Amino acid sequence: MRSKVTVVGAGNVGATTAQRIHALGYTDVVLVDVVEDLPQGKSLDMLESAPVMGTDAKIIGSNGYEETAGSEVVVITAGIARRPGMSRDDLLLTNMRITSSVTEQVVKYSPDCIIMPVTNPLDAMVQNVYEASGFPRNRVFGMAGVLDTARFRTFIAEELNVSVEDVQAFVLGGHGDDMVPLVRFTNVGGIPISELMAEEKVDQLVRRTRGGGGEIVELLKEGSAYYAPSAAITQMVEAVLLDKKRVLPACAYLEGEFGINGLCVGVPVKLGAGGMEQVLEIKLTPEEQTALQGSAASVQELVDIMNKAKAE
Repeated sequence: MRSKVTVVGAGNVGATTAQRIHALGYTDVVLVDVVEDLPQGKSLDMLESAPVMGTDAKIIGSNGYEETAGSEVVVITAGIARRPGMSRDDLLLTNMRITSSVTEQVVKYSPDCIIMPVTNPLDAMVQNVYEASGFPRNRVFGMAGVLDTARFRTFIAEELNVSVEDVQAFVLGGHGDDMVPLVRFTNVGGIPISELMAEEKVDQLVRRTRGGGGEIVELLKEGSAYYAPSAAITQMVEAVLLDKKRVLPACAYLEGEFGINGLCVGVPVKLGAGGMEQVLEIKLTPEEQTALQGSAASVQELVDIMNKAKAE
């Protein structure tokens, strides 16, 4: 019997994620969206690719949650994108309400699942889903660090003209302008990046990584990235379904690790069948710790705004 993964939200990120997960071939997929016929149409299109892809895995679309019952993993991409003239708080509170509503249905139909929020602002939405679900922290974690790290690795590989497979890097902190790429852990085939690239060039690539999402938004004119985000989500889902014990950066609820308590921030974790099975706490330099605390403070600001809205 195949496992089941639900993707909530049939926009660019959600639909591309559903397509990638279905293409793995060993798990059935349910694509959920409030827009009538949209998830049904997209999932039928994907299902009709199955003979070509060589998979018997099923994918269906739904406007409700009954079909999602018993899902092992639920990916939440549902939410609105920031529009011109919309304040950060408007985006935050609208997506807070959307993810709260989604979480209520997810918990009802799949009480034993692992939830992976992807909706922006990412860290605040993970915090909201974690609190709304009542799940233990190992079963709610967000995707951001894998994407940010992939961007950093891509830029390094391009600069050095080497395979991306040989570039190892790690990005911590919130999914925003104050993310923390750990340069001293970055290497190419085991060779520290400092041996291969001038510090000024590394700093330039760090800045480009921080603005990676914005760079794509600017180029597209409408919409935002979805190919790389969906690939990152799929890697995390696969780590859970196949119990891979992958060490990856993820947005996790911290209970004192890295000096942060009661907040969801991007850190190194071990992902397996139990979800976020371990936070890997590494010793940071004073500069790195300060940067991570600053990143966490930005997340805390958003959480405070949500808490105030919930109290009203």
